[in-house]
Amino acid sequence: MKKLYILLCSLLLISSQSRGQVLKDVTSSNQVWFAYYNQTRLSDKWSIWFDTHARRTDFLGRWATQIFRPGAVYHLSDKARLMAGYAYARFYSTEPEGDVRPEHRPWQQVNWEGKLGRFETNHWIRIEERFRRNLVNEQLAPGYGFNFRFRIMVSAQLPLWGKEAKPGVPSILAQNEIWFNAGGEIVYNYFDQNRLFLGIVYPFSEQLRLQAGYMNVFQQQEEGNEFQNKHVLRLFLYHDLDFR
Repeated sequence: MKKLYILLCSLLLISSQSRGQVLKDVTSSNQVWFAYYNQTRLSDKWSIWFDTHARRTDFLGRWATQIFRPGAVYHLSDKARLMAGYAYARFYSTEPEGDVRPEHRPWQQVNWEGKLGRFETNHWIRIEERFRRNLVNEQLAPGYGFNFRFRIMVSAQLPLWGKEAKPGVPSILAQNEIWFNAGGEIVYNYFDQNRLFLGIVYPFSEQLRLQAGYMNVFQQQEEGNEFQNKHVLRLFLYHDLDFR
């Protein structure tokens, strides 16, 4: 566990250094992100997975992104999972006449949970293979670009009272996720983005919980000297089913 929190501190330091070096163009925006996550347990070893995302920018003014992401889960144990699947994403242009850019994204992930005193921890490493439709002047062009993306997430959840999270007991959640790009088409933005989240988790039952809070997204663009700083209200619903 100590190594994992050393990793978290290192990721936060990298993120802070990246921001400190930014002297170029930074564009800020306000967004609202809605998401629904479902894991349906079919047996001791297998589950099916689905999450979907609806993201609006200028608070709720216009579309930013839509994502649909099914997958399969192999349970190494109740605390460790191997996951793989496919995501289809739609990215909306900031230009009024710009086209919606589609992306096809196979993904693989290892996910493990733990406990440190009253803290419940969660960690994942995800690899994504991104096939993004080409754009010319914000209009769709033939063909797709390709790159890999690596995501590392660590989080800690602390119930406001009692020794563990349970229905009716809200928890404070702190989470940091750092993203890196790789591949022949990546020239300037090997660092992709950092997502820092602080919020509340409220479990309505063992199967259903709501996560709400503030997230800061700091993202480097393909040009290398342009960055986006997004202030996000995040509302996520998690739904677990068990048919064993």
